[in-house]
Amino acid sequence: MTFPTGTPHPRTPQTELDAALRAFGLTGPEPELDAFAAQLAQEAGVPYAMVNIFGAQQQFFGLHTPGEDSELPTVGRAMPLDHGFCPEVVARKKALVLPDVFSSPRFAGNRVVDEIGIRTYAGVPLLHGDTVLGTLCFVGPVERSLSTGRDSLALIKRRGSDVMEFLYRRAGIQP
Repeated sequence: MTFPTGTPHPRTPQTELDAALRAFGLTGPEPELDAFAAQLAQEAGVPYAMVNIFGAQQQFFGLHTPGEDSELPTVGRAMPLDHGFCPEVVARKKALVLPDVFSSPRFAGNRVVDEIGIRTYAGVPLLHGDTVLGTLCFVGPVERSLSTGRDSLALIKRRGSDVMEFLYRRAGIQP
């Protein structure tokens, strides 16, 4: 789902999100979240993975990208709210797996398909109660067989739980 620039994003109200981010001590990129992203990318066999926090834009507090010698596009630590598939995950508060982005016309036209060459996606919301802190996702430039969807869903849900357990433990918050 893409959201036209200037359109309100269907997410947790900003004041609620800001309070939750403060409680978890999430202020910007973190080496521990980069490590979660790197491990997810390795397990998924893709070049990109992100721990994505939503505010005025998508911010990657955890990021794994291919090395400098790669021919794949570089991804920075921020992206507009109308790019990618994570806004759909935030709006739905549910995981989304797209083994082959082109198999769904609704998602095939997203800007990241052409700009970054994304062909496969899996993402899960990072939920604290009803508050969506952000998402954990992985993306890759090669489509996958639709039969891989269940394995990708299980992986992204498991790793999303791992990220939330880490955040709860670090902040001393009971889930």
